[in-house]
Amino acid sequence: MTTWDSLYANRAARMRASEIRELLKLLDKPDVISFAGGIPDPKLFPADAFKEAYASILGSNEAERALQYGVSEGSPRLRSWIMDHMKSLGVPCSEDNILITSGSQQGLDYIGKLFLSAGDTALVQWPTYLGAIQAFNSYEPSFDRLDPGANREASDYQLRASEAGGSVKFAYLSPDFANPTGQSLTLDERQRILALANELSCAVIEDAPYQSMRYDGDPVAPVLALDCATSGGIEKSRTLYCGSFSKSLSPGLRLGWICAAREVIARLVLIKQASDLNTPVLNQEAMAQVAETVFEAHTANSRAVYKSRRDAMLAALENHMPAGVRWTRPEGGMFIWVELPDGIDAADLLEKSVEAAKVAFVPGRAFHADGTGANTMRLSFSCADHEKIEKGVSRLGRLIAETVTSKL
Repeated sequence: MTTWDSLYANRAARMRASEIRELLKLLDKPDVISFAGGIPDPKLFPADAFKEAYASILGSNEAERALQYGVSEGSPRLRSWIMDHMKSLGVPCSEDNILITSGSQQGLDYIGKLFLSAGDTALVQWPTYLGAIQAFNSYEPSFDRLDPGANREASDYQLRASEAGGSVKFAYLSPDFANPTGQSLTLDERQRILALANELSCAVIEDAPYQSMRYDGDPVAPVLALDCATSGGIEKSRTLYCGSFSKSLSPGLRLGWICAAREVIARLVLIKQASDLNTPVLNQEAMAQVAETVFEAHTANSRAVYKSRRDAMLAALENHMPAGVRWTRPEGGMFIWVELPDGIDAADLLEKSVEAAKVAFVPGRAFHADGTGANTMRLSFSCADHEKIEKGVSRLGRLIAETVTSKL
């Protein structure tokens, strides 16, 4: 009998199943109101546009090319659309600055592979996107807390990184309506991150899957746009922008992109070639056609729906949560972050909630690189209608109130 554990690489010990993915397997119950999944509402997908796109591609002389291997950088047509999209965000670039990935999650994995050696430090927000922690963790880094509002000196980050056995390689952040908190960084905070990165001579990883999902407030320039403006252009910038079609058009096609200096893209292309050669050409061509025809109208419609649901959840929280519970008020995205009174473990609460209240959410500990945050939770409003939001938050509020009372 083979003893597999003795054959695995050391880094395999750092690989962990996604707590959220495992949780969702347990919540496929028709009587449970779920605020757990951080996914777009499938009823909003532009299915007819994709049906037409696939039919037109496969019914034309483009079929052979679309069903063949493609260049690792990605479809020229899709990269051209992304190039124009990035320019609209204030990022002058060319197609050579763009790599298509199989979802932005693959992009994060490639970035970890490119930049992180064992013992290096990745700066991340506290809490931060669980998928980023997983992607980076395989490359054996240390994690340090990135707090855009703190006056922490670069020398302190450098000292801690040196003590961990490496150097600071990048600062990872999701500046717009972050998963899990829903919060955004101000212009001043984005500029502080860039200034810190300049002092540390490290990269900045801007994860922006929710960029098109603003419901309130004025847009703030992407970090890459600010970097280009101050450094003299994208070729002199230190920021890598990770975009995605998963929240705007469709997650099932697994299409994302990285926009960065050509020198960095060239390195990432080598990783892509060694990984899966290329992202499926047919999916790229279909996405390009759909993006060209319906992106603006579709995202506008989706924003209206999600804004209404966000407003409904904020109102329900205001009406039903007991004293001592706090939550964020996001200007966009899919999430509201809830902080429970001290002493309440959200993971324990979840078990009671699913069984007694028939409401699901995601405990917040998984989003903290150090395992803290036991008294926090993430609520998603993206796939729940107003009736379910009102009913679910009301039940959850009663359960929390009962839990608080029982601990007095």
